[in-house]
Amino acid sequence: MAKSRVITVLSQKGGAGKSTLTMQLAGGLARSGRRVAIIDLDPQETALRWAQAATEGFPAQVSKLDVLPGGLRAVLKQMARSADIVLLDCPPSIEHPATLAALQEADVALVPVVPSPADLWSTKGVERLILQVQASRKGLKAALVPNRVLRTNLAWDVLEVMRDFTLPVLGAALSQRNAFAQSAVIGGTVYQLGRAGSEAAREVDKLVAEVLKLTGEKL
Repeated sequence: MAKSRVITVLSQKGGAGKSTLTMQLAGGLARSGRRVAIIDLDPQETALRWAQAATEGFPAQVSKLDVLPGGLRAVLKQMARSADIVLLDCPPSIEHPATLAALQEADVALVPVVPSPADLWSTKGVERLILQVQASRKGLKAALVPNRVLRTNLAWDVLEVMRDFTLPVLGAALSQRNAFAQSAVIGGTVYQLGRAGSEAAREVDKLVAEVLKLTGEKL
């Protein structure tokens, strides 16, 4: 049986846009023809509640999981029958057992980073954890994803500082746009917003292309 590609989305603090990144990426991957599933590992259940708000159904299967030792691996093995790609939305803590389990199962780890000094400081801890895991799991790919980017001098300065990290910065970013918040209200993605979501959709398209490169796949 073919194994699903596993993409883990993690951060050390709330507000980095982890669930927004997960849900938009899921929508973009589904549009590329992939069968996509999301496992919500965060006690706040943002991804699950987001999908439940959909009136027409969310384009990916979303389920909640409280991780027990070995439990995540067994669930992922089962999901290989119905999903090409599984996104793991982690708790906002690198000490949480679910985050550690999700990293051990990941093919790709994505770290959303809001370009602010506080977020950069917290990202250092996430990077250390990922580098430790990569030391024993050579096949684990990882990248920082600029998120909620404002077009200010400070934001651009912080984006430059991000390049001092050991982990690469993904060649795609999500801006601070009303469309991302609006898509959560309707329980969908920016692709469902028509013209109002067109600029955001183009950003997600670029994100999907970059993430697929990390997984070794093409659009």
